[in-house]
Amino acid sequence: MQSLNIMVVDDSSITIKKLSFLLENLGHHVVDCCINGDEAITHFDQVKPDLVTMDITMPEVNGIEATRDIIRHHPDAKIIMVTSHGQEKMVMDAIEAGACGYVLKPFKEEKLDDAINKVMH
Repeated sequence: MQSLNIMVVDDSSITIKKLSFLLENLGHHVVDCCINGDEAITHFDQVKPDLVTMDITMPEVNGIEATRDIIRHHPDAKIIMVTSHGQEKMVMDAIEAGACGYVLKPFKEEKLDDAINKVMH
């Protein structure tokens, strides 16, 4: 698969670092990192990433609301939700909002790669 420009959205700096490391290890470029959904909405227009990884639970604007807003303005946007076990209802809400897939924490490189491949093909 070709290298993608990816925006990482998460309120945890540890998660941003780990996810960025894994994405770059898979050959992608992390072009922006945001700490909440409000930043993601604003930065999406500026960065125009190929793909967004979006945490569901964040302060201010959560991942579901941010996904809904991004998809409303950019219907072709590709967004993968980042979630923890036990958030199945939230994942379904995110898919209904326009997310293309999801990946569970803690991250495994092969699962992340599979999720990206499914969304991009």
